[in-house]
Amino acid sequence: MYQEEDIIVGLDIGTTKVCTIIGRVNEYGSVDIVGVGVSPSRGLRKGVVVNIESTVQSVATAIEKAELMAGTEVKSVYAGIAGGHIEGINSRGVVAVSTRNKEITQEEVDRVIEAAKAIALPMEREVIHVIPQEFIVDNQEGIKDPIGMSGVRLEAEVHIVTGAVASAQNIVKSVNRAGYMVNDIVLEPLASALATLKDDEKELGVVLIDIGGGTTDVLVYLNGSIWHTSVIAMGGNHVTNDVSVGLRTPVNSAEKIKKEWGIAVSDLVDPNEIIEVPAVGGRKPTQIPRQLLAEIIEPRMEEIFILVKNELEKHEFKDLLAGGVVLTGGASMLDGTEKLAERVFDMPVRIGIPGNVGGLVDEIATPEYATGVGLVLYGLKSQPERYIENKGPGLFSNIKKRMAEWFGEFF
Repeated sequence: MYQEEDIIVGLDIGTTKVCTIIGRVNEYGSVDIVGVGVSPSRGLRKGVVVNIESTVQSVATAIEKAELMAGTEVKSVYAGIAGGHIEGINSRGVVAVSTRNKEITQEEVDRVIEAAKAIALPMEREVIHVIPQEFIVDNQEGIKDPIGMSGVRLEAEVHIVTGAVASAQNIVKSVNRAGYMVNDIVLEPLASALATLKDDEKELGVVLIDIGGGTTDVLVYLNGSIWHTSVIAMGGNHVTNDVSVGLRTPVNSAEKIKKEWGIAVSDLVDPNEIIEVPAVGGRKPTQIPRQLLAEIIEPRMEEIFILVKNELEKHEFKDLLAGGVVLTGGASMLDGTEKLAERVFDMPVRIGIPGNVGGLVDEIATPEYATGVGLVLYGLKSQPERYIENKGPGLFSNIKKRMAEWFGEFF
C-alpha cells in the first residue's frame, strides 16, 4: 500500500472508454505509473455525459481495475473534460502598478489576471482555466514572469477556456456517485499536451490534435504558451460507423475490423490482400479486399484533418507552426494516419506517445493513454488545497487560488 498523499489519479472520461491512470510520486518528485484501468464508456456522447447511471458504472469499473493493479485505494481523481461546448478565447488585462517603489509583486500579477478574466459570460458557462501567455511591462513584450521588475503599467495576455456549467457538474456528479471525490476539472487536450509535447515544440509553435471517439480536440502552442483551443465534433466513432455502413457489418465488428485491419491511406495496401467481414443477421461472413476498407476510412480521416486545417487557417496559425503537428488519442493509432496528416497539413507530423513518467511505461506507451497520463502530471504540478464538491454555479471557485501555480506549469 502507498501513502495517500503520494497517489495521484487521472480519470479520462471519454466517449468510447473510461481510462484511469494511478501515479505514485517517487522520492525524486516525479511520477511512476502503478495502475491502469479501462472500461467501455456507455453514458457519453461526443464527450458529454448523457446518462449519469451508465457513466457512474463505467467510472467505478475503470477505477476498480486500476486499484487492483496498483494495490492501493483511490479516494480522489483529476477528471478530464472535453466536448463541443468547450471554447477558448484570448483576452488582455491592464493595471497600473500601485506599489510605492513601482516594483511588480504577486499581488499586481493577480490583479492584472483578474482584469483579463473580466469577460462577459452567459449564465450557463463557467471559466475552467485561465492560462497566462505573456506579460507586458511598460510596452516591453514577451515577459514570462514579471515579479520583481519595475514599471508603471502592467499588461497580461491570457488564454481563457470556458465550458458549460452543466457538463462539468455532470462529470463531478458521476464521479461523486461512484464513490470518489474530484480534485479538479482539467481540459483534456491540455492534459494530453503535458504528456506528449516537448518544450522545444511549444516554443517553435505546434498544434496538438487529440482524436478521440466522439470529438477531435485541437490545442495550439506558440512561444511556449497556449494560444488556441477548439473542438471538432468528429472522431474515431465516425470512422467506425462509416465502416459499419460501408461493409454492412455490426458496429462492434466494424470497430474490431478498424483496429485490426484499418489503414488511413489506401495507397499503402496490397490490392490482393483479402479480409473477412462478419455479416448482420446471422448471415455468412463475406470476404473483401483490404483496400476497400482503406477507401472507406481514408475520406473520413482526411475530413477530420481538413476541418482542423481550416480552423488553423481561419485563425492564421497555419504558417506559425514550425514545430509541426503532434497526433494523439485512440484514433491516431490507425496505420497510415501520420502519412495522411503530413499530406493534408504539408508539415512534419509525429504520433504523441505519453512520456515524462516512470513505472509501468510499457502499459501506457500508446496515444490512447495520453490524456490519462497528462491528468496525473497535471495533478503533480497543482496539488489542490481542497476538493471540489458539486455545489452548482460556484463549481470552479478555487481557480483564483490556483493562479500562482500556472507560472510553474506553463512557463
